[in-house]
Amino acid sequence: MFGIDIAQRVKELPPYLFKEIDKQKQEAVKAGADVINLGVGDPDLPTPNYVIEALNKAAVEPANHRYPSYAGMEAFNKEAALWLKKRFNINIKLDEIITLIGSKEGIAHTPLAFINPGDIALIPDPAYPVYENAVRFAGGVPFYMPLKKENDFLPDLDAIPKDIAQKAKLIFLNYPNNPTSATAELSFFNQLVSYAKKYNIIVCHDAAYTEIYYNGKKPASFLEAEGAKEVGIEYHSLSKTYNMTGWRIGFAAGGSDIINALGKIKSNVDSGVFQAIQIAGIAALKSEETYINRINEIYEKRKKIILDALNSVGIKAYDPKTTFYIWFEVPKGYTSAQFVSLLLSKAHIVTIPGNGFGKAGEGYARIALTVSEERIKEAALRIENAKF
Repeated sequence: MFGIDIAQRVKELPPYLFKEIDKQKQEAVKAGADVINLGVGDPDLPTPNYVIEALNKAAVEPANHRYPSYAGMEAFNKEAALWLKKRFNINIKLDEIITLIGSKEGIAHTPLAFINPGDIALIPDPAYPVYENAVRFAGGVPFYMPLKKENDFLPDLDAIPKDIAQKAKLIFLNYPNNPTSATAELSFFNQLVSYAKKYNIIVCHDAAYTEIYYNGKKPASFLEAEGAKEVGIEYHSLSKTYNMTGWRIGFAAGGSDIINALGKIKSNVDSGVFQAIQIAGIAALKSEETYINRINEIYEKRKKIILDALNSVGIKAYDPKTTFYIWFEVPKGYTSAQFVSLLLSKAHIVTIPGNGFGKAGEGYARIALTVSEERIKEAALRIENAKF
């Protein structure tokens, strides 16, 4: 009898920790409950009209129907470099930038360029699961760096054992951070560059949320640190900034050798981003700052509503300076999964248990502010009326 033997790398993937929550959500919906989903980090706001118009115009051009460049159109990469210069005052050459099919794709492919079986990669905990899974797919071994509240959810680099640091090939980081919403100052990035040089580690910095910020305080880029390009790569996404999650376009910038190695992987596994989408991406990158400010004002209103509700019932939540996430401590006596389940059953609100992002996330949960203000107000009312 024919049998299928799944590859060991697939068998070793961590279990789907949200399965039970998903099951409960479906049961509640079937029972007629009005479920508010504050779990998914997928913006509900529309892509700007001028970006859509740029796509429509470019999509009918026959020249855009052929295979695109693996590294991206020169015009898009130039615009991305101009955006980095304008936003962070970073000087990037064309051989130091590459177009991505969304930043997730670039992150997932990077370990294939640098990790040999058994090599160590430093992974934050809690974290976006792609970092760990990409390292495992490449045959690497993750070493987890706990992000603790006493360290403002930054990794303690000095706590990493010296023998581990000497064997590590990559370090993944993400600021502004998902799921904790923590930010990193330029002083931390300077420390990170020194650490990477000392141990010969490539820094892989996921900067998907740099444009979602409050009170006018713009987050720093890792590439602003002196010597950053020598040791690292930074991934940027148009998904969250311009409400383009479904469009799948981003870019990475960093040292030319690092970018070139990632490009070699990409040229063997994908065929680049549809040129019409890259042309639309150029329109997005040309957006005025007033667009960013308007979007952030919307998230700030939503944030305040939820924070007030959580505080009113005695739940400790961290007021985010960045991102559209709220990271909060679950009440004493509950695990992350238990409280998320309770919130779903009593208030019909979906949130994400912190341990779904790693062991160090136990005791926390995450809310995404990605539904309308009307639904945010309804969720806040349910939280205030729930008896925990």
